Amino acid sequence: MRSISQAFQERRARGQAALVPYVTAGYPERASTLSVLEALADTGADVIELGIPFSDPLADGPTIQHASFVSIGKGTTVRGVLDDLRAFRARRDTPVVLFTYLNPLLRYVLDAFLRDAAAAGAQGVLVTDLPTGSDPAVEQRIIDSPLDLIRLIAPTTPLELVSEVAKGGAGFLYYISRTGVTGARAELRSELAAEVGAIRAAVALPLAVGFGISTPQQAAAVAAVADGVVVGSAVIQALDRGGAAEAGRFLASLRKGMDRS
Repeated sequence: MRSISQAFQERRARGQAALVPYVTAGYPERASTLSVLEALADTGADVIELGIPFSDPLADGPTIQHASFVSIGKGTTVRGVLDDLRAFRARRDTPVVLFTYLNPLLRYVLDAFLRDAAAAGAQGVLVTDLPTGSDPAVEQRIIDSPLDLIRLIAPTTPLELVSEVAKGGAGFLYYISRTGVTGARAELRSELAAEVGAIRAAVALPLAVGFGISTPQQAAAVAAVADGVVVGSAVIQALDRGGAAEAGRFLASLRKGMDRS
């Protein structure tokens, strides 16, 4: 299987940024996850963030919250998400990061989750409510597993602490480009380029930028300064407009915009 690092290295070798779409497993329908993942893999995704729906997704804006609630209502479970991933892995080699909160992993039993997720074909895990240093024992168990631990940093992270926050991270570092919850935005922050440059100088990991990216122009602007572009709410909105096919068309438009930058 391709690793997350390989996916970023392949794009870097071509002078391009990696494209990292997010989708919620089990949305819009419980049986649609596989077709959605395949559509994204076939239209430009270098790495896919697959969200495990959670009943209290505080870091997520209304679009992803809605997708989580719908998915849970239709019966999606952690075990079901891993089954969907296993089916996808039999058909595609696009690296997958499982995007989740800590509670579902603890309820599943953390070590069992890490083992089963790796066996299903995941390459990484992003735990939104597990900041660096919050639970060293849990963090170390993830670091010691076969999965890359994707670390998060924010505009409020002091530059002198970036390397410490990234400690133990692998695959890529995810820069949350604005404070607040997730969601598509009309404009990017003017300070973004300078912030990305300073962070890239402080860490060796590839830096992917997300939160608010919703157009090919925005994706191209981020691709010009970062190693990766993360898009979530706008992908969910494309699913709402026209299912997996529309999500694929939307992702292809982002990829085209990025490659022209």
